[in-house]
Amino acid sequence: MDSLMPRSESARLRGQSQMDFKTATTGVAAKAMRNEISSLVKSVGDPLTKKAFDTEMQSFFYLFTRYLAKRAHAQDLDWDRIKSPTEDKIVPYAKLTSGDSKNLNKLAVLKVNGGLGTSMGMTGAKSALEVKDDMTFLDLTVRQIEHLNTTSRVDVPLILMTSFNTHEDTLRIIKKYANQQLRITTFNQSRYPRIYKESLLPCPKTADDDKKNWYPPGHGDLYNALYQSGVLDQLLSEGKEYLFVSNSDNLGAVVDENILQHMVDTQAEFIMEVTDKTKADVKGGTLIDYDGQIRLLEVAQVPNEHIEDFKSVRKFKIFNTNNLWIHLPALKRVMDNGEMELDIIVNPKTTDDGQAVLQLETAAGDGIQFFRNGHGVNVPRSRFLPVKSCSDLLLIKSDIYSLEHGQLVINEQRMFETTPVIKLGDHFKKIAQFQKRFKKIPKIIELDHLTVTGDVYFGRNVTLRGTVIVVANEGQRIDIPDGCILENRLVSGNLNLIEL
Repeated sequence: MDSLMPRSESARLRGQSQMDFKTATTGVAAKAMRNEISSLVKSVGDPLTKKAFDTEMQSFFYLFTRYLAKRAHAQDLDWDRIKSPTEDKIVPYAKLTSGDSKNLNKLAVLKVNGGLGTSMGMTGAKSALEVKDDMTFLDLTVRQIEHLNTTSRVDVPLILMTSFNTHEDTLRIIKKYANQQLRITTFNQSRYPRIYKESLLPCPKTADDDKKNWYPPGHGDLYNALYQSGVLDQLLSEGKEYLFVSNSDNLGAVVDENILQHMVDTQAEFIMEVTDKTKADVKGGTLIDYDGQIRLLEVAQVPNEHIEDFKSVRKFKIFNTNNLWIHLPALKRVMDNGEMELDIIVNPKTTDDGQAVLQLETAAGDGIQFFRNGHGVNVPRSRFLPVKSCSDLLLIKSDIYSLEHGQLVINEQRMFETTPVIKLGDHFKKIAQFQKRFKKIPKIIELDHLTVTGDVYFGRNVTLRGTVIVVANEGQRIDIPDGCILENRLVSGNLNLIEL
């Protein structure tokens, strides 16, 4: 692993004493980390497993030394050099031409499938959650791509990037798709050691140490994992040139032939789908112009004094949906040349026993800066339908949407283009609570806004219209009766119906 030694470390060994304290500490921390990683690698017995683990740890060590260098030299973004991207860098979706389905033969679809859904009280792979008509995220994706393959007579493979948290779960789930018109490939993203904040040493002591001492290093690991796993070479050998990447919990991320055509026509090596910001999206990453180069700016990279500027809809009008289109031969070139140096996002965590640890992560969208003619396409909001909470789940399960070949379609009886705003309180946070509190999902085709707080239960065939607010105070319980119609109502206390 000597080749990964940071320059400051080798300089120190040559006896240069004229160094600032920070750089010297960087050298010490890097050396200590390298010793610890060597011990981790030695703890693996099987030669093949050991080799793969060694490669993974070298990638981690490289990320760690870059983190140390950045910390020593405080390479923060200069806020004054940040500008909104020029108009040619954000193309409106309406300006795209119709796609040619022949391009689909050069396409593969990748779903980032490493999430556990712990925020919704799940313990397994989030993509196994039933979201609509008894179908899971994965079922819907498989149905969409199978429909694409059969109707256009093409062969678009589905690739699932799992994490060590979801890999076994995913392999078990995809067995049921064995007879579908679809090839599914899975590969595991990296598993990196968490780092103690104080000592900057890794939490795990052996390679098979407890899961809680490791973490998947964000979706930016996609490029490295795709490259190291051999899946990138496999796709290229099959003649695939384009990869459509999205999060498995974004139900709006379906293959779009117009965007693919635009990519072919403009010879863009990277396209990021962006959409207009609303008040709900203030923390989403955005595209910026930085010294004439297009880059992704994430909220974690923004200095505290500029957080409000970042959240402003005036300066940053769009945000990243994490639907990405990548030219595979270009990705191979960037990886072969070792150019993919994504900005490091430091994610501080606290362990169960109260210790402060760090996770060094990266974002996939940040890759845009390493590709030729990378730009954004401003897509309709319907291409961004993530399910991050039970409030999102209620909307998806409701009569607002129906399914066509695995794709969500807005009910034509809905009078407005926008979907209702739904805010469910803490009593609805976990999936088990959500299921218990709704005997049946209410009819909300004419709903504008719903807020529910406290101990509330909904009966069967409830209809909600306009603005509905239900508030059960501490120690109270509200049961909305079967067949109840609430229109512009505030319900509080022991079911006092107040007209709004």
